[in-house]
Amino acid sequence: MGKLCGQRMSDFPKPMELTILMPCLNEALTVKKCVSDAINFLHKYGIHGEVLVADNGSTDESCQIAQQAGARVVEIKERGYGAALLGGINAAHGRYIIMGDADDSYDFTDLQPFMDALRGGAQLVMGNRFRGGIADGAMPFLHRWLGNPVLSALGRLFFKIPVGDFHCGLRAFHTQSVRNIHLTASGMEFATEMVAKASFAGLRIVEVPTTLRPDGRDRAPHLRTWRDGWRHLRFMLLFSPLWLFLVPGFLLLALCTAGLLTLLQGPIQFGGIGLDVHTMLFCGMGVSLGFQALQWGALVQWLGVKAGMRRTTAYTSAKWINKLATVEAGLLLGIAFFIPGLWWAVELTSQWIQSDFGAVGNSAVLRSAIAASTLMIVGAQTVGGSLFAAALNAGIESGFIRLRG
Repeated sequence: MGKLCGQRMSDFPKPMELTILMPCLNEALTVKKCVSDAINFLHKYGIHGEVLVADNGSTDESCQIAQQAGARVVEIKERGYGAALLGGINAAHGRYIIMGDADDSYDFTDLQPFMDALRGGAQLVMGNRFRGGIADGAMPFLHRWLGNPVLSALGRLFFKIPVGDFHCGLRAFHTQSVRNIHLTASGMEFATEMVAKASFAGLRIVEVPTTLRPDGRDRAPHLRTWRDGWRHLRFMLLFSPLWLFLVPGFLLLALCTAGLLTLLQGPIQFGGIGLDVHTMLFCGMGVSLGFQALQWGALVQWLGVKAGMRRTTAYTSAKWINKLATVEAGLLLGIAFFIPGLWWAVELTSQWIQSDFGAVGNSAVLRSAIAASTLMIVGAQTVGGSLFAAALNAGIESGFIRLRG
């Protein structure tokens, strides 16, 4: 039991438990302290680990300073916060990774709460600066009281996870679990992508308090408030078809369908406001847009499940839904909408011909024309969407189209 192929078990190197990863771009003033603090943490708690600096094209002496302080440095050619971290994650040797900026805004000597959570089975451990404490001057007023709270609240709503600080730069995770979710974002939105995809993959996510202090830079931070704020919001919306497409689409479809059916009977009056064919025309447009939004949302949700980015829920796996969600069912539904609309349109055209193609002044005829057009549009959308989804599925099943989660 003590030997394997002529070697003792003790001859094999001990697996590395932790990599402390720091993305770096021109941090010559602070990287030495960050690396030294991280190494002191490893020594203090007897953790077998490394400090890894992912340099993203520094033009100062950051790389040399980091190496002299005891870090392993890897150079990441693709520019961007996310690109640097992705390169570092792929190069890490540790079973776990704790990542944090190399600007001395985080305390690398106080990482034990993250390690305790990881050893307790957490796969992603988020720092929460609002619970741990934000020193004066450490975070811009707009970020602290508007940007971070609003984006974090939206993240909790969209992804159903109890994370109070979506954009904390100090976080820890199980290395292989995060590699398996195939992160791709190269910019600042990488922070959101990690949390969103971890949620979709069903990783166990916990939060621990952490502190934030003013960084030690002598220049402006790399983060750009409005540009990067929009990129985070855009990313959350694109990964949340429920709120981007399904909820707005359903509300628009329901409201406009009710308006269309009501106005089909004749004009209505609300006090001094009269609604007639002009309003009905916009209701018809709203029905079409709402129905289209539902199609987009369903398609994005389906692609997410196919790509392994979303967990299969009781709804998406229900047998009756799978039986209905076929190209044949979609074609039949589309025809069921389109044919009555076409028949109605033919009848109206026949009446127009009988009037020698004269001007249509009868509002009842216009109401019927709007309703018939709406039926045909929704029918055509259903048929087209079903055929598109079928073609996409065939490409995925054949391997012609490859999905990367």
